[in-house]
Amino acid sequence: MAQQAQPEAAAELLELRVLDGPNRFANRPAIKLEFAAPEPGRAEAVAAAAGDAVQRLHAELELPVPRLAFRVSVDRRRASVAFPWRRRTRAQAIAAAAARIALGAGTFRRELRSVRAVAPGPLPVLPVPPIPVVAVTGTNGKSTTTRLIAHVLSLAGRSVGMTNSDGIHVRGRLVEPGDWTGFGGAARVLSEPGLDVAVLETARGGILLRGIGYAANDVGVVTNVSADHLGLQGIDTLDELADVKATVVRITRRSGWAVLNAEDERVWAMRRQTRAGWYAFSLDPDTRGVREALEHGGRAAVLRDGWLVLLGAGRRARRLAPVDELPVTFAGLSEHNVANALAAAAACDALGVRPARIAAGLRSFAMDSAANPGRLNLFARDGRLVLVDFAHNEAGLAGLLRVCRALADGTGGRVLLALGTAGDRTDEILTRLGHLAGRGADVLVICEKPHYLRGRDLEVMNELFRRGAAEGGYRRRVPSHPSELAALQALVRRSRPGDVAAVMSHAERDEIFAWLAARGFAPMPQEKLRAILRGTRTS
Repeated sequence: MAQQAQPEAAAELLELRVLDGPNRFANRPAIKLEFAAPEPGRAEAVAAAAGDAVQRLHAELELPVPRLAFRVSVDRRRASVAFPWRRRTRAQAIAAAAARIALGAGTFRRELRSVRAVAPGPLPVLPVPPIPVVAVTGTNGKSTTTRLIAHVLSLAGRSVGMTNSDGIHVRGRLVEPGDWTGFGGAARVLSEPGLDVAVLETARGGILLRGIGYAANDVGVVTNVSADHLGLQGIDTLDELADVKATVVRITRRSGWAVLNAEDERVWAMRRQTRAGWYAFSLDPDTRGVREALEHGGRAAVLRDGWLVLLGAGRRARRLAPVDELPVTFAGLSEHNVANALAAAAACDALGVRPARIAAGLRSFAMDSAANPGRLNLFARDGRLVLVDFAHNEAGLAGLLRVCRALADGTGGRVLLALGTAGDRTDEILTRLGHLAGRGADVLVICEKPHYLRGRDLEVMNELFRRGAAEGGYRRRVPSHPSELAALQALVRRSRPGDVAAVMSHAERDEIFAWLAARGFAPMPQEKLRAILRGTRTS
């Protein structure tokens, strides 16, 4: 008896998304169709069929046939096809018709007739910036680097508009609170009259959901690419995440500069995707990326003999400042902030700011709750230290724990940590966070974030943290507390002079700052911090 042929695995359209600005598929507005199927490879075939239908529909409508872009997931169960659009309504209709054709839910002739009946719709609204734009992206350090660049430029006499995850700032004044790291924030700043330069933090979510809110930038900065937000919006791997963030340097003008972390192989590889000059930054002046940038006629910002130094093909080396004198570097202890300072110096140099002005800006940027809230803000009272930091992923937590341990070594105390993050992380990432915490902290508690669960079960998250902590060698019970503030209060109650208590704060920064002030905790001056790190106790 002949074996009956099995039907092909069913495929479905996961998403039809209109991208209003440059994106991971194209340097102009595009429409993405994403398909899924249970059988590996089937989604690719459907995406290819949809792409073919898109091009055929354009040809029949006597429209320019678009170039297609494809992306396939690692497990080959999802695939996307995207194409640039010129008229929004008609392009959406073409995309929907192509999806129906590819899925067998419509015939080409019928779908063509339906598209012909659709009005073209509006053109893209994408500003060509009238002022220089610095775009900053990366997994860690975006906000600090953005704020630092804006600070240096302001001190250099520029009128600056800035967006970051805390709000929109115009000439140093907060004009709109909230997370404005996407399309809308860029549009708001670029519409502000009288500005000289825009410094725009650019997050992965904004690029994926709507695209970048302008046509091109003059300086594109990429701090790093590390594990965060994987498993969301079709991004499952670090290579895919790098593909998204590279959008920033793909739209950097030929006359501009791509400021890239030369120690991060995924970031440094982005030099091949940009028309701009190569500007490497690195804590290691001898790293391959620095040599390549200079050989290519580019520039580099490096740490050399304890100084931040600017290098350039055909120009002498320019020393800016000793690294341990810059507040952002935490007396030279915070390596990731040393890298952020190098990236900021490079961006300002790329805009033509004189080295002396860059140095002055770096020296005067305070790491306090006003200038850089929630980023290594250090408070002290009666010999007890408290650190409030945004550490929200593995790289951030590893950096926070390095700082805590160095401080504790200087004071002879312990490291106390309130561990927590948002729920939109994979089980593996949550477990690894627990592992880092269990290995690096002497006292560990969990700070729950009930408003940031994002579909997660709270107890499941806590158990993943506890499992990771046990794997990291932490042998005691790990209690949980219902908020960031409650967790920090518990740690302070358990602390003794010399101890360093750190909280991973995302949601209750202002409440924590107010509580610390009410309890007599004060920001620690740089001189006392440097004394502690020299192993000297101060009163």
